[in-house]
Amino acid sequence: MICALKNVFLRTMQKQTNSHSIVIIDDEPEMRTLLSDVFTDQGHKIHAFADGASALVALSEGGPLSRNEEAGEVDVIISDIKMPGMDGIELTAQLKQLRPEIPVVLATGFGTIETAIEAMQKGAFHYITKPFKLAELNTVTERAIEFRKLQQDNTVLRQEVRKTWSYGNVIGKSQNMKAIFDLVERVSGASSNVLITGESGTGKEMIAQAIHRSGPRANKPFVAINCTAIPENLLESELFGHAKGSFTGAIQRKRGLFEEANGGTIFLDEIGDMNPLLQSKLLRVIQERKIRAVGENIALDVNVRIIAATHKDLRAAMKDGRFRDDLFYRLSVIPIQIPPLRHRQEDIPLLAEHFLKKYAAANQAPVKGFTKRAIQKLLRLRWEGNVRELENVVERAVVLCGDSLVDEGDLPTHELVSPESFFGDATRDFPTIEKLEERYIKLILEKTAGRKDKASNILGINRRTLYRKEREYGLVSANEPEPNGDEDLGTFSESESGMSAH
Repeated sequence: MICALKNVFLRTMQKQTNSHSIVIIDDEPEMRTLLSDVFTDQGHKIHAFADGASALVALSEGGPLSRNEEAGEVDVIISDIKMPGMDGIELTAQLKQLRPEIPVVLATGFGTIETAIEAMQKGAFHYITKPFKLAELNTVTERAIEFRKLQQDNTVLRQEVRKTWSYGNVIGKSQNMKAIFDLVERVSGASSNVLITGESGTGKEMIAQAIHRSGPRANKPFVAINCTAIPENLLESELFGHAKGSFTGAIQRKRGLFEEANGGTIFLDEIGDMNPLLQSKLLRVIQERKIRAVGENIALDVNVRIIAATHKDLRAAMKDGRFRDDLFYRLSVIPIQIPPLRHRQEDIPLLAEHFLKKYAAANQAPVKGFTKRAIQKLLRLRWEGNVRELENVVERAVVLCGDSLVDEGDLPTHELVSPESFFGDATRDFPTIEKLEERYIKLILEKTAGRKDKASNILGINRRTLYRKEREYGLVSANEPEPNGDEDLGTFSESESGMSAH
């Protein structure tokens, strides 16, 4: 009977699966042989044991299936529950202590709801009752292997985050960020002014903090101020302080931020929004290394390193007369340009893993990582808000996710593909012109929601040509009727499959 079931099952297999390492534990020789043969025929490597104690010895330190051995990368364990000596429930409990990364599938001919609950509480991945269909066992095993793979992927992500992909609190492995880390390390020991530019949310203040903490001023104050957050009439007082009675409401002398930062670093965020009058006073402070509080005639010496930041184009502001040329050159002794997140996609999985760990701990959430589909979706998003937007998205996903892994459904649905990211992705594998044409036509159809009149206008071809291209590339059903003739807006070249229109 068992042999007949095996033959039926094998005849239904349409293709071989990838090779994985499977441990089978069952005291019945016939069942061990059946499962071993089935999974061996699928290309898997099998390790069979007649009892749980023997399996534990093999999986323990020094055993042939220990982590340190080549064969120790076990992907899934399939065990019977009712066995002499140690049963499957106790075995699972011990495996969770010894090798918690390996999913355990339990099988028994004496299944009850109570047994199933106990098995899951002890850490079993899944529970099936005998007699079971081999196809069912195969499905459960594939799910367990996929779960193991996801765990391994997330472990790699965590290890990468803990590697050299960070400088201070800034995380990144892209070439752009490595260059910035190198620059930060080289300038941190100097006292020269630094100008950090980049879009909102790219982490300009974190770079400023990394410079401060890596240099000789690390034990001195780091004082940050957003120049747009303070009303213009109060910003001078905030920066330089004021004397008692210098204006209505000045009931006592107030130290300015430059004075508070003495010996350390002052970070002037959004310096591009500072008004011209205050720009001139800041320039004087940089030149003289002295500050004068509002309402006072006494100048105080200050030893402060200035790090400024802006998301604006200061060179354009200089041409328009909105920003002083001399102040710009005083501030940008060492310029640092932070690229937007969409230009450093390698950093997205690392940052997402970092934020997931942070907010899972803060919210006591059981979320452990991301599925591969979720990571792929994160890579497709536009991230106009850069790292700050990514952090918000991950925090929301951690709070709302009802599973141990964040899946693509837990993430925003507004997937925006920019032309620059499209051509970057579309040409990454060096496709032929014909393949690139296919990808571009597909993108335009997606962006126009399948409206062929609009798509053909964008592509510069008529609807008949678009229809023919769709048929060639398998983008429409062969049964879809061909459109009626319309005005010829141009056709793709018949002599070559280029993107140009005639």
